[in-house]
Amino acid sequence: MLKDLADRFLLALQYKDYRTLWIANVCAGSAAWALIVARGWLVYVMTDSSGWAGLVTFMAMIPRFFATPVIGFLADKFDRKTVLQWTYVLNVANNIALSILVTIPNSPMYTSAGPWILLLLAMLNGSFRAAQMTTTQSLIPNMVPKEHLLNAVSLNQATQQGSRFLGPLAMIIIIWASTLTPWSGGYVENALAFWLCTAFYAVGLFQVARVQTKSTGVVNPNRSFIANFLEGFKVVYSTPMLSAIILLAVAHCALVMSYESMLPNLSEEKLGAETVYDTALLMSGVGVGALITAILLAGVKGTQQRGKIFLLLAFASGITPIVLGLSSAGSISLLSAVFMGASGAGFMTITHTIMQLYTPDEVRGRVSGVYQMHIGLSMAGANWINGELSDYFTAPNVMIWTAVIFFIVVAGSLTTKFLRQLYFPPPLPA
Repeated sequence: MLKDLADRFLLALQYKDYRTLWIANVCAGSAAWALIVARGWLVYVMTDSSGWAGLVTFMAMIPRFFATPVIGFLADKFDRKTVLQWTYVLNVANNIALSILVTIPNSPMYTSAGPWILLLLAMLNGSFRAAQMTTTQSLIPNMVPKEHLLNAVSLNQATQQGSRFLGPLAMIIIIWASTLTPWSGGYVENALAFWLCTAFYAVGLFQVARVQTKSTGVVNPNRSFIANFLEGFKVVYSTPMLSAIILLAVAHCALVMSYESMLPNLSEEKLGAETVYDTALLMSGVGVGALITAILLAGVKGTQQRGKIFLLLAFASGITPIVLGLSSAGSISLLSAVFMGASGAGFMTITHTIMQLYTPDEVRGRVSGVYQMHIGLSMAGANWINGELSDYFTAPNVMIWTAVIFFIVVAGSLTTKFLRQLYFPPPLPA
């Protein structure tokens, strides 16, 4: 029975290179989400402002708008494994610099320049992270047979969504352990959190170096750089299904998934947070739900079943943030965060799967870059706006109203014949 379950839900992990890259993705994702929490809390404490937390999160996410189309082109022109290795090398170096600055009590990080330093390093981390995600998405379809692509994409999404749980959880453990030492203190706990992120990226780099798969796209040597660069945009905007799925993903990311900048305020309102520990706890709740749903979706077979689940997750994504915003007890808030992570991660897993199924391999890097560009802009901008709004209307109120808008968007999509095909797709030919 266990073998049957593994063959259904973990099928892609039987391929060595995919398994190696999957572990690297877990580490990179854990580092990225732990950094979101650690940076957000640190700047919130420095400035007592959700607006600053939103700005730092914005700087970490906005590179997905301007960097991913370029990285997508590079991932089609050069060996994708080599490009991926460099993204990890640069992120390890960036995190070492950040950890050193946070570790030294009298460093510039603890002066008036501290928030600006965090902004700069967050942008660099976001640029390398965006490059890593785009290149990974381009490489995965070359590691497994086409008939197992849905499973491979779902499991990869499980690493990105489930690491929302693993990274903050590891941070909770290391911060708790630090409080038992005689040298515990605010800046020590912050430093340990950032060194943990560095270690995650280092392990990821080690795993990527072990990958053997060689893969490149197709860049026409007889066409200009601009023509080749814009090919991804041409494919996306001329393929109705790709355009539709990206628009829905943008609405989802902007309205119900851009809560990272509100986490310090939310954890303070719902959990009475006084340290980064409680903020990490709330993010871990989101990650638990995300991990469970992403793995369960790996076992989904058939387009009709996938479409109905997609619709259910879309409506759930609009309901769960409202429950979290209205909750008055800490236990209810954590449970709501779990369900919010489950619905949001499931929705994004299916959008990414549909995108990969409709993308030709020769332009996969560039199309992935265009997809990440749209997602990055929506999440970065919404996080900044939500952070600013939270200073005036509180994070729970902002979360409730944006979720209501998304619920209306999903209901409206059912009135459009073409968009209904996402939820009730016709059977695929044999």
